[in-house]
Amino acid sequence: MTDNHGTTSALEPATVAAGPERADLPAILDEIVAAGITGITARVRDGRGEWVCSAGLAELGGTAKPPVDGHVRIGSNTKTFTATLVLQLVAEGRIELDTPVDEYLPEFGIDRRITVRMLLQHTSGIFNFTGEYYDDGSFVPGIPATTAGKEWVDNRFATYQPEQLVRLAVGKPARFEPGTDWSYANTNYVVARLLVEKVTGRPVAQEMDRLILTPLGLTGTIEPTTQTGVPEPHAHAYYRYEDQGAEKTVDVTNQNPSWISSGGDMISTTRDLETFISALVTGKLLPAELLAEMCTPRATPIPNMGYGLGVFVQQIEAGGTVITHNGGMAGHAALMFSTPDGGTSLTAALNYPDDATMSLAGAFQQGTQRLVAAVFG
Repeated sequence: MTDNHGTTSALEPATVAAGPERADLPAILDEIVAAGITGITARVRDGRGEWVCSAGLAELGGTAKPPVDGHVRIGSNTKTFTATLVLQLVAEGRIELDTPVDEYLPEFGIDRRITVRMLLQHTSGIFNFTGEYYDDGSFVPGIPATTAGKEWVDNRFATYQPEQLVRLAVGKPARFEPGTDWSYANTNYVVARLLVEKVTGRPVAQEMDRLILTPLGLTGTIEPTTQTGVPEPHAHAYYRYEDQGAEKTVDVTNQNPSWISSGGDMISTTRDLETFISALVTGKLLPAELLAEMCTPRATPIPNMGYGLGVFVQQIEAGGTVITHNGGMAGHAALMFSTPDGGTSLTAALNYPDDATMSLAGAFQQGTQRLVAAVFG
C-alpha cells in the first residue's frame, strides 16, 4: 500500500480485539487490505459470542490500526434507518404505504402514481439526482457535487437542501413508469426524509433520535444533515484524482454530506450497526406485519438479491438468507448483515482512497463476499 507521501507502509497482520477463536477471519481482512483498502474493522456476533478484529491503517502514512469502535460514514445503510423510520410512522398511523406521495408533498409535482411503498422499494422510476446510468451505457449527470475529480474535492463543503435535490430529480425524465421496474435511486430516500419531516413537523434527525437512536441506545450514531466532521475516534477517508497529470490523494474525512442527504449521510459504528440490525430483524422496532413487508423482496437485476423496503434480501451460496444493506461514502464504507432471526450478524467499517473510476469496487465486493461466506456459511 502506498501512503500519501508515496512510500510503502509495512502493515502488521490483523489484530483480534475480542471474542472467540475465528482463525479464518483475520486472514480475510488482511487480504482485503492487501487489495488496496486502507483499513477495516469487522464485528461478528453469533452463538459463540462476539468477535472483533481490525486490520490495515487508520490513516495513510501512520502506523495505528483503525479504531475498533470508530465512527464511520455508513453511506446507503442510511436507507435502512430511514425506511425503518417511515415504517414506524406507518405504525403510528401518520403515513400510509400505498398512498400517493403527492398527497403528502404536493409542492414538488411528483407523479401521482408514485406511492410511499415505491419510494422505499426503489420502484418509483424517479430520476437519481446523483446521476443516472442507463442500460445502453449512457450517463445523465445529476447535481454538480457528484462531478468526479478535483471538482468534487473543491466543492465538498457546499450545502444542498433536500428540496433542491428533489426538484432537480423531478425535473428530469423518469427512468420508467412507476411500479413497472426496479432501479436504485438516492432520490427516493430524500423524498422519504421530506415526507417524515412533513407529517411530523420535526427535522428528520429529531425523529430518528426519538424512534430509533434513543430507544436502542445508539450513542455512536448521528444523522448529521450538514455537519461536516466525524466524531472521534475514526479512521480517515480519502479521495484520489488526477490534476494536471499528477495523481493526488486528499483526506476527505470532513465533508458536507448534504449532497447525498438521507440517501447516505449517517455516521455510526460497527457496534451500533450490529445493535440496530439485530433489533430490526427480531421485531424490536416494527410490528410483525410491517417487518414482514420490509423483508419481502422484489426482484432486482442483482444476482441472488431482492430488495424489500430499505433492505436487500440476499441468498447466500451456502444456503439460507441474510438481511443486509451496505454503503460507501467517499472513502468510508460500512457493511451490515444479519440472519432473519438475528442469531448471526456481521458489521464492518472500511476506509480507503475513493476515485471517479471506483477502482476499489471489485476488491470491496470480493472481500465482502468472502466475509459473508465465512461468517454465514
